[in-house]
Amino acid sequence: MQLLWLIPALPLLGFIILVLTRGQMARQSARLVGVGSIALSAAVTLLVASDFYAQNQSQLGFTLELWQWMSAADFNAGFSLYLDGLSLSMLFVITGVGTLIHWYASGYMWDDPDYSRFFAYMNLFVAAMLMLVLADNLVLLFLGWEGVGVCSFLLIGFWYKDPANGYAARKAFIVTRAGDTAFAIGLFLLFKELGSLHIQDLLQLAQIEFSVGANTPTLIAALLLGGAVGKSAQLPLQTWLPDAMAGPTPVSALIHAATMVTAGVYLIARCHSIFLQAPDILLLVALIGLATLLIAGFSALNQNDIKRVLAYSTMSQIGYMFFALGVGAWSESIFHLMTHALFKALLFMTAGSIILALHHEQDIRAMGGLRKQLPVPFWCFLIGTACLVALPPTSGFVSKEAILNASWQLPIYGPWLWAGGVFGACLTALYSFRLIFMVFGGESTCQPEEPKGWQFHPPLLILAVLSLFGGLLVLPAGAVLPASPDGHAPLLAELIAIGLPLLGIGLAYQIYSRGQWQQLRHAPRLSHWFEQGWGFDSLYQRLLVQPLLALSKINKNDIIDQMPIQLALVSSRLFTIFSRMQNGQLRIYVASMTAAAILIIALTVTL
Repeated sequence: MQLLWLIPALPLLGFIILVLTRGQMARQSARLVGVGSIALSAAVTLLVASDFYAQNQSQLGFTLELWQWMSAADFNAGFSLYLDGLSLSMLFVITGVGTLIHWYASGYMWDDPDYSRFFAYMNLFVAAMLMLVLADNLVLLFLGWEGVGVCSFLLIGFWYKDPANGYAARKAFIVTRAGDTAFAIGLFLLFKELGSLHIQDLLQLAQIEFSVGANTPTLIAALLLGGAVGKSAQLPLQTWLPDAMAGPTPVSALIHAATMVTAGVYLIARCHSIFLQAPDILLLVALIGLATLLIAGFSALNQNDIKRVLAYSTMSQIGYMFFALGVGAWSESIFHLMTHALFKALLFMTAGSIILALHHEQDIRAMGGLRKQLPVPFWCFLIGTACLVALPPTSGFVSKEAILNASWQLPIYGPWLWAGGVFGACLTALYSFRLIFMVFGGESTCQPEEPKGWQFHPPLLILAVLSLFGGLLVLPAGAVLPASPDGHAPLLAELIAIGLPLLGIGLAYQIYSRGQWQQLRHAPRLSHWFEQGWGFDSLYQRLLVQPLLALSKINKNDIIDQMPIQLALVSSRLFTIFSRMQNGQLRIYVASMTAAAILIIALTVTL
């Protein structure tokens, strides 16, 4: 396990090599460095994992201290890596899925003139995410946390010549910074109250020093939740994620499957002891997740861009993970994170193949009849959709049913939360098979040219197999996370949970197969409202952006800057006044000294 440091170091080394060549490296060499560094990181992960299991470290954990980073008074933070069941589970997802995405991207981006720069950013993105999940302390975790934020800005705005892409990148950066600010304040408060930011120490101290439901742990948990909802695109900081589709499709796959949006889920799971001392915030986590998955589901149902449908789908599925964390299904949440990474990477990469085949067409209304013309993307997309909808016996079914069963066990609110989760599953089936029927069903309306080559189909086929059978995997995260609620939902409830998604598929068939969606009568204003993400962008525009712009116009001369400017003007005028007194005339000097002496004597006598 002494090789643990190589896992983040190899992608970082790949980034450094690609950056130092300043884009002059040949495409074949850039592909070798970009993809090879992530593949080597995945190989080292397997070696470390085998050693981890051989030494039976699943419950103890392993710390690798590299060097001291900061030391001031009682505060210490080092570059130290920590490996346990939770971080190992995340390593499998990041390096494994990340390798397949890089492999696919090596073909997808082949004709781009900035090929080398693209892989430099991608490697840095993976390195930052690996640092985030391996960090021994919250300071180092925050470094990786901000690193993925910077990389998301670089990759979403990769095609920066289009102003819309630059806007989407800035939006993602600024919105997530709001959550990051809350996270940083939470770190300050944690150190003030517990005197440490080492994660394992915090998990123990939180149980000893905090009382359940007290104000301090509640406030700290709320601040950490603020950081999580920003990074994972949950209410109310979810608006950046759909616009993030401005980046290349492999970037979308990486952000939505293996990095970035899963960081908030990991943070809450990693800090579970703090959240357990704040049950009100834990319930809020469940409610935020449930609200997000429903809102995102309705929005996905009204999108016409294939990538935006998948983006809202990601928002919805991350909502399921938050929902699971809130109801105490800790290990089930991480398990769904893993299965979602597999089938969502498959869906995005298949969508990218369709977009390339249709000469960068992304509007599903312009598609149709692609089942026979694109057989490999069709079957891969169908498998990914079956997993997303949680059809038995796919991996998505195993992870989602475990979450719903756990939610039923929650006292008082359990059945209501379960009902919301099941309705969300029905909604998922409706918008997912809307894609299937509109993209692959009906009559052919275009002549696609399926991209060929070893970069495209093999990663899709590997992910398709993993998506189908990933439910058989056993993640080591359960050894370090709290136990989930015991018991199962009643048989009738389980049958409803399986039947409602099937009902959604049937409804999608009736509405969207063979172009019947064009005759569907619906409320256009409501549909437009759903399409625009429930108006959150307009709301924030009115509440935040417009008042800020108005204040900037009022303060166009910058009051703060005026203070030193006015001070300089006053000093200049005083200098002018006093310099006139220094005229070289002795009589003036004697008169001034005499007047001053008389004034001083008068004041002394008076007092």
